[in-house]
Amino acid sequence: MKKKNIVMIVIVLLIIIAIAGWFIYRQIEKNGREYEIEKINVQDYAYSILRQEGKYGVINNSGDVVINPTYTNVIIPNPQKAVFICYDENNTTKVLNQNDEQIFSEYAQLQPIRLKNIASDLMYEKNLLTYKQDDKIGLINLEGEVIANPIYETIEGLPYKEGELLVKLDGKYGVINNKGNNLVEPEYDQITVDNYTTEEEGYKRAGYIVSNTTEDGYRYGYIDIDGNVLLEPEYTEISRITNIKDDNNIYLIVAQNGQYGLVKNQEPIIKNEYQSISYNSESNTLTLEKTKRYGVATLDGEVIIPTEFVQIDSTGIYIYATDVDGNVTAYKEDGNPAEIDSNVYILNTENENYQIKIDNTQGSSYSILNQAGEQITKQNYSYINYLYDNYFIVSVTGGKVGVINDKEEPVIEIQYDSIEKVEGTDYILTRLSQNSSTQLYDKNFKQLCEMTNAIVKKEDNYIKIYNDTETKYFDLEGNEKQNTDIFPDNQIYAKSKDEKWGFVDKSGNVVVDYIYDKVTDLDSYGYAGIKLEGKWGVVDANGKVILEPTYTFNVQTEPQFIKDYYRVEYGYGEFYYTK
Repeated sequence: MKKKNIVMIVIVLLIIIAIAGWFIYRQIEKNGREYEIEKINVQDYAYSILRQEGKYGVINNSGDVVINPTYTNVIIPNPQKAVFICYDENNTTKVLNQNDEQIFSEYAQLQPIRLKNIASDLMYEKNLLTYKQDDKIGLINLEGEVIANPIYETIEGLPYKEGELLVKLDGKYGVINNKGNNLVEPEYDQITVDNYTTEEEGYKRAGYIVSNTTEDGYRYGYIDIDGNVLLEPEYTEISRITNIKDDNNIYLIVAQNGQYGLVKNQEPIIKNEYQSISYNSESNTLTLEKTKRYGVATLDGEVIIPTEFVQIDSTGIYIYATDVDGNVTAYKEDGNPAEIDSNVYILNTENENYQIKIDNTQGSSYSILNQAGEQITKQNYSYINYLYDNYFIVSVTGGKVGVINDKEEPVIEIQYDSIEKVEGTDYILTRLSQNSSTQLYDKNFKQLCEMTNAIVKKEDNYIKIYNDTETKYFDLEGNEKQNTDIFPDNQIYAKSKDEKWGFVDKSGNVVVDYIYDKVTDLDSYGYAGIKLEGKWGVVDANGKVILEPTYTFNVQTEPQFIKDYYRVEYGYGEFYYTK
């Protein structure tokens, strides 16, 4: 073989090895960026905070005191794990386990990491603590293993993103995940989240707006969730259009020297020559402002309505442009004039067969259009909102609401003060304020029950509707269920007779006589409430009275107990037990 051919083969092999190495590196890096968020349901808590006489401790789910209430504060980052951060009068901490023994004593100044701007039943990172060594901060997990060495000046929760932490190193900020791996290198003076959310993953796919300080002030850049620097920090302002739910394409409104433009990923779509740019979700277009005149562009950057109008309104499927003389012209989404009165708005619904028309020529009058654009309702309503299938929530003059079908036939009479869907179900609730009644309907508009002063709770696989005197359960298919169906593992069940309440076993045999004004079913901890003459007590899983009716609560919801301790909520997702 000629020497020249051997050299060529070697070069090709080196190129193949380099490409393969690059792909392997990217895969390792991608795997390092991935992390999990542990999900914990309240019914799975093994430990809860105890408060007595202004001091804090811990109880387990059997009601046994694990840590005596002698501390000024106690935090349980993960209620399934026996790791309790206990604070004394000097605000110093020690970490105890379920045996009241100090753990992780080899680490100094252990602290939990509070979540920021996150709606959660738990307010702290579930498997991380910070510790301090030589004035630097590191991370351990709740098994005591080091996740990040003590090299950071600060570590705190990154707003909106559980599992991600804002860290400061050598005066610069970066982001790491709950495995200690870098997501954003510590090279910036500020890092914020772009607020992009999805229904499935929340803020997890949100990117990062980073900035550095210059002689002329802050300059901003953008990094995506894969760590790619899409924009260097050279802009005076950056914001993501978060209403565009597209995980693969990122639309950024960027400003330089007071002039705004649009970037898609890294590609400039609209030059920085406008005083403002705003997104119109109804028409999926952009309103442009130049010298106090407005126009419209597509997301591809094509100007479809020139910037010569004093006002642009994007309502429904049309865009309404007002000129300097006050004349209003309606345009289609492609920029062509629409043959429609400028006082009429057409809104799409989730069903392509229907649209909602709003006529403002003489007050606001709502009607329903079919796919051909023909009006299919004769009565003019003061409000219409699409519900599902061929059904609509409607309101008439006077504010009463009901539900009609596309033939304008009422399926729920227009007589109620409010109508809403129970989130995550096909159930519909109506309410009448004059008698404080609530009506529960299934998807086919069959009324399942009516109850005054009702409280409705949606659990994982059932709906509970109750008041002071009765309780009903329904599965998510609209079938009424007995408490024996909902809680098949319970030993006793709440039951009423002659307006009094007691408990029976699964066969219907009386375990606790009908002597109470109200009782609850056993909760996940195996305790139930009993109410007599306005006061609450507790029975255990066998019906044995743990506490005679003693407590008075000024709340409508049913109280929750662990043994003779009752639950007190004192903040979003935060509670303790006391007696």
